Amino acid sequence: MSISEQAVTGQAAATVDVDRSDLGYREWLKDAVRKVQADANRSADTHLLRFPLPEKWGIDLYLKDESTHPTGSLKHRLARSLFLYGLCNGWIRPDKPVIEASSGSTAVSEAYFAKLIGVPFIAVMPRTTSAEKCRLIEFHGGRCHFIDDPRTMYEESAALAERTGGHYMDQFTYAERATDWHGNNNIAESIYQQLRLERYPEPAWIVATAGTGGTSATIARYVHYMQYDTRVCVPDPENSCFFDGWTRDDPSATSDCGSRIEGIGRPRMEPSFVPGAIDRMMKVPDAATVAAVRALERVIGRKAGGSTGTGLWSALRIVAEMVQRGERGSVVTLICDAGDRYLDKYYSDHWLAEQDLDIAPYTAAVELFLATGEWPD
Repeated sequence: MSISEQAVTGQAAATVDVDRSDLGYREWLKDAVRKVQADANRSADTHLLRFPLPEKWGIDLYLKDESTHPTGSLKHRLARSLFLYGLCNGWIRPDKPVIEASSGSTAVSEAYFAKLIGVPFIAVMPRTTSAEKCRLIEFHGGRCHFIDDPRTMYEESAALAERTGGHYMDQFTYAERATDWHGNNNIAESIYQQLRLERYPEPAWIVATAGTGGTSATIARYVHYMQYDTRVCVPDPENSCFFDGWTRDDPSATSDCGSRIEGIGRPRMEPSFVPGAIDRMMKVPDAATVAAVRALERVIGRKAGGSTGTGLWSALRIVAEMVQRGERGSVVTLICDAGDRYLDKYYSDHWLAEQDLDIAPYTAAVELFLATGEWPD
């Protein structure tokens, strides 16, 4: 009786051997991973800029300038991590498209990495996404797939992946797990290394806005892992549910409309947002965001995106609290991307009028604070 016949009759156990290895695919995978890692090897660290404050306050405010990445935003780090995660999990395959739900900056960076390894890329994004972001996605070889309701991005992305046989990257689920929060030159480790020779090398606060929530999770986890006393604040724009979900401890919190501040704020509590890791949240009016980002240009001569303004507004409020209490120390926030992507939005008075946003009182508040150290009630 043969081995196979014995196995059928139960008299012996036959070895079952299924080999799915494909030497051509494995060579492609090794080359793709090498190319993504080589991109990181070629990239220098991003600058940590000082925001000038009066010396007598004894407080230093820094901005981690993520706009200097090859694709111009903080999302370059995330896209690199997501591609390595997807490749090493066997999800990204030769000639199959990568699909992402994105309000723009992540899609720009993912289009860059897709082109680098030679796979198609499709961004599922709101029709209101800035024209410059769409141009950059197409510049890097990607395609824009527009939707009218931002809340349907997830379902449409998954359906598109199903129809094309591609991989839905799903940054909102995988951002926090694709990034190594223990270190490995992540953004948190970089901040502490760059502060090493400053007068306050361990910041009192790090302020990080949330889109996926991956950056705030990485920073907060690293702080706890390294046993620092730094606290982490996450500012949230209007039309986002993160603040309400965090304050009410409600993972089912939702918002009825999309955020006007591209890149941050979400209509649902995203899987990559880790509420228990952070210390504080602030709800920031969109008009305050625009006032802060314009103040940044006046003070240091740099245009930045709206999410930078949300973070800067909150960082300035924290500095004001420290001044009032007589505390000394440092505060860090982020320049998430450059402002040239938003000239038709946050730097356009016409757009402000269309959105019925009055930034005058918030501009006055920032100017009063920078001149006197007082924050208006």
